[in-house]
Amino acid sequence: MEKKPRIEDSPSKLPSHAKVVIIGGGVIGCSVAYHLIKLGWKDVVLLERAQLTAGTTWHAAGLIEAGGFFSATSIGMAKYTLELYSRLEDETSQSTGYKAVGMLEFANSLSRLEEMRRIAAFDNQFGVPMEEISPEKVKKLWPLAYTADILAGFFTSIDGRVNPIDVTMALAKGARMGGAQIFEDTPVTGIKKENRKVSGVVTDNGVIQAEYVVNCAGMWAREVGKMVGVNVPLQPVEHYYLITEPIEGINRDLPVLVDLDKYAYFREETGGVLLGLFEPISAPWALEGIPKDFTFGEINPNWERMSPYIEEAMKRIPALMNAGIHKFFCGPESFTPDLEPLMGLAPELDNFYVAAGFNSLGILMGGGAGKVLARWIVDGVPDVDVTEFDIARMLPFQNTPKYLNDRTVEVLGFMFEEGYPNKHFKTARNVRKSAFHDRLAEAGAYFGTYAGWEYPDWFAPEGIEPKVKYSWKRQNWFEYSAAEHQATRQNVTMLDYSVMGKILVQGRDAEKYLNRICANNVAVPVNRIVYTQWLNATGTIEADLTVTRLAEDQFLILTGDGTITAVQAWLRRHIPADAHVFVTNITSAYSVLNIQGPKSRDFLSRITHVDMSNEAFPFLTMQEIDIGYALVKALRITYVGELGWELYIPTEFSLHVFDTLVEAGVDLGLKNMGLQALDTLRLEKAYRDYGNDIDNTDSPLEVGLSYFVDFNKPGGFIGRDALLQRKDAGLKYRMVQFLLEDPEPLLHYGEIIYRDGEPVGYIMSGGYGHTLGASVGVGPVENEGETVSVDYINSGTYEIDIAGVRHPATASLRPMYDPKLKRVRC
Repeated sequence: MEKKPRIEDSPSKLPSHAKVVIIGGGVIGCSVAYHLIKLGWKDVVLLERAQLTAGTTWHAAGLIEAGGFFSATSIGMAKYTLELYSRLEDETSQSTGYKAVGMLEFANSLSRLEEMRRIAAFDNQFGVPMEEISPEKVKKLWPLAYTADILAGFFTSIDGRVNPIDVTMALAKGARMGGAQIFEDTPVTGIKKENRKVSGVVTDNGVIQAEYVVNCAGMWAREVGKMVGVNVPLQPVEHYYLITEPIEGINRDLPVLVDLDKYAYFREETGGVLLGLFEPISAPWALEGIPKDFTFGEINPNWERMSPYIEEAMKRIPALMNAGIHKFFCGPESFTPDLEPLMGLAPELDNFYVAAGFNSLGILMGGGAGKVLARWIVDGVPDVDVTEFDIARMLPFQNTPKYLNDRTVEVLGFMFEEGYPNKHFKTARNVRKSAFHDRLAEAGAYFGTYAGWEYPDWFAPEGIEPKVKYSWKRQNWFEYSAAEHQATRQNVTMLDYSVMGKILVQGRDAEKYLNRICANNVAVPVNRIVYTQWLNATGTIEADLTVTRLAEDQFLILTGDGTITAVQAWLRRHIPADAHVFVTNITSAYSVLNIQGPKSRDFLSRITHVDMSNEAFPFLTMQEIDIGYALVKALRITYVGELGWELYIPTEFSLHVFDTLVEAGVDLGLKNMGLQALDTLRLEKAYRDYGNDIDNTDSPLEVGLSYFVDFNKPGGFIGRDALLQRKDAGLKYRMVQFLLEDPEPLLHYGEIIYRDGEPVGYIMSGGYGHTLGASVGVGPVENEGETVSVDYINSGTYEIDIAGVRHPATASLRPMYDPKLKRVRC
């Protein structure tokens, strides 16, 4: 592959100032520059430490695909990338090597077949023609492939390949044609910072003052982030491909071939085959830091480690076994702990953006990533759902060398494995544990992981090992979780909810500024709980949480721990520095036990001296209660639709309270509950989940949360005017609850919703409604750009597509379970 930079007529002197300075000249950095220019920002400077593409872009395989994704944002970014690359040569006169040869994926098992059918139905809804084809047709498309063991192929005709160096140079040229300046051989050695803003970039060739800085430094992004205290957890990993000598029957028109179960992909390269690997046990690289002079660099390949994977992959194309090896290549690619990119405004600063960690998908995501981030920078808010990509989701411990080393052993192979909705990473586990962890393990808990926490997912009965047997049908724990679900509806259960993020906001100005941030009114009496959303200036949701007033000058914010960094950043950005307000993360100060069910009042009344009656302790209030020796904050609130309390226990009293509760609940039949049951319970009640059902593109109006918006409170709130404009314009979609008529199929995510035979949306979250008697889910219903009225929702006949088969469903705008909140308020 060519390694010479092809940028011509570079400016010789750095400017003293730029509106935006982009650090990194790979495909992502050049794409961000290109798209900023397209949005009208001409004063853009890109700094590259060596030459464009010299880090990881130059050795990419150049695959581009829109098919195979199971996320609306990912499909949108990949599809736009493909479209951009197809026309970029016409715009810039710079070749990109674009060739739409198509992409062919295999299903070798019934489980993989169902997954691929689910993905295909989803992708086709977004205009990506992913077609299921027979093994015979697979053989015609790839005559040298062994097909006797496959059940079906999935062919996406619009996918293909590009030359990664050429496409990057085309983006760079397009940016320069619009006025951007690009400087090679200009490593960044420092970044100037004033308070919470960066003010300039320091290089060996001078200093540039900047209004915005964008970290697109690829595998160096972690080091660049450290210059200004920004958390960018990614790790370079060895990534391999093999190129054979020419083989008879191989030509440039062959589709890219992907065999997920063999962790391999194949494409033509100079008449031979390029075989790329995503092996299940990978090797982190440069744990002590990337060599300073690493430019267009290669890593000495480990034949011994990789030979078993190569031999297994070659079975798919037997002709490879006798072909000569032209090149066995190993180069670094950067991977993130959760296999999602790191994008957006860094939570630590107010004008420092990041686009890095694309997990070997930088080329096929490059165009879309640049477009999304450029719009985010220019508008101040993203125009697509970024909850899965937003860098603010990451936590500081995830950037420690030990954590990154341990996790990245698993990440390459994880990308090719089946994406069951309850599948978790196995590495870098069993460290962030609640105080109850060992007690729960003894009780048969199977643990999942969230924000590093080990949480109980479900409980196995005594004598049964808590182990998952994965399937797209009912998994082995289905009945165990069903019992937890029904116990919550009929009796009383206890859930370890310590994963909740807890933020204390206090000071004499706390009410003033919190009430401006919250869409609901938090100027309430002491001990009242308020459910609210935080909105941005466009009226869409930034956070979904509760605020409890502890005192006149003290509030407790409860949010998911995966959003706690973003929530703290939002508070900092919207509370003036001179305000008398102090924000403290107190997550580790309290353990949480969630007691839910119609007998929860009887249960707690046994062990506390506080009156737990409805009159003395009404819904959405908090009181301090005694349990044994401990004083516990008890919040009467529910996420399952039953009478219940969340108990916030000082950490040092955690086990004492846990043991007291367990002992007192023996004769009542107190049952442990996991988060699988929590999810199915809340879906029956149609409670929303930020990051799953709802995201940063929704306003409270579309998703049924307008009841929790106080338009008339004094002083208003952020986003009020935009929300009123949305209300006046009419809703373009509404979030609807669905219940399948057939009790057998399972809803998970992404199943297409049909109204009167036409696709109108897709399921955002699904699970089995053990009380309602069938699968239940929530998803938006649209009307081809027209407003969506209540009558429109109620007058339709609905079906849900599950892996290509449509199932009749009932739709409702009101919760199907206890719509009048009688059980919650009793």
